[in-house]
Amino acid sequence: MEFSGFDARGYRTVDVRTGYVEWVASYEDTVEDVMDLALLERLVDPVWPEVARAADLGCGTGRTGEWLRGKGVARVDGVDVTPEMLDLARRRGAHDRLVEGDAISTGLESGSYDLVICSLIDEHLADLGPLYAEAYRLAAPKASFVLVTYHPHFIMTSGMPTHYTNAAGENVAISTNVHLISDHARAGLRAGWRLAELHEGVIDDDWLAVKPKWERFRDHPISAAYAWRKDG
Repeated sequence: MEFSGFDARGYRTVDVRTGYVEWVASYEDTVEDVMDLALLERLVDPVWPEVARAADLGCGTGRTGEWLRGKGVARVDGVDVTPEMLDLARRRGAHDRLVEGDAISTGLESGSYDLVICSLIDEHLADLGPLYAEAYRLAAPKASFVLVTYHPHFIMTSGMPTHYTNAAGENVAISTNVHLISDHARAGLRAGWRLAELHEGVIDDDWLAVKPKWERFRDHPISAAYAWRKDG
C-alpha cells in the first residue's frame, strides 16, 4: 500500500541507500529498544540459546546481531545494502561474517540457517513476497524466521514515515510502504512458512518515558514481531 496517502509530514523522500548513508552517524541514538528488542524478548519460539547459526538480514549497525549473541546464539552472519552501516557493525564485532547485499537476494547459502531474522526493514520494500521467499530459501528444516516491523496502524494513524535528521538539520524521509498484517500472513504462507507467534507492541509507559510527546498515541500499536517456522 502506498504511504503517500497517509503522509502528514511532507518530508523530502530519498531512497534506502541514500537515507541510511546519511542516517548512519545518528542511527544508534534515534532507534529505541522498545521498538524492536523489547518485542524479541517476548518471543517464546525460537529458543535463542539453541540457535547455532543465524542470518541477520538488513543487519544495519549490528544492534540485532549483538542482541542475539547476548542471548547465546552461536553464530550470526549479517547482510546489509549500506557499506557505512556494515562498517559500524564490523566495529561492533557481533557478526561472524558481514556481506554487502540486498535482503531479498543475499547470496548466502541455501538451507544453512536455523534462524533468519530481520528488524525494521520491510517498510522499505514494495512487495513482501521476495523477502519471505529469500528467508525460506536460507532456512534449514525446522528453522525460524523472525521479523520485526512497524505496525501498519501506527504508520497510517501518525502519518509518519521512517525518517531521520540530516547534518543540515533537515528532516528527511526514507522510502516507506504500508504492509497490513494480512499482507504478512499472505506472503509468509505463500512462501511456505507456518506462523508460530505474533506479538504487537503498543505505546505504553515505557515508550512514553523515551517519547513523552507521544502521549496522544498512548495504547496505539506501533510495532509487531512475527515468528514463523519452516516445517520439514
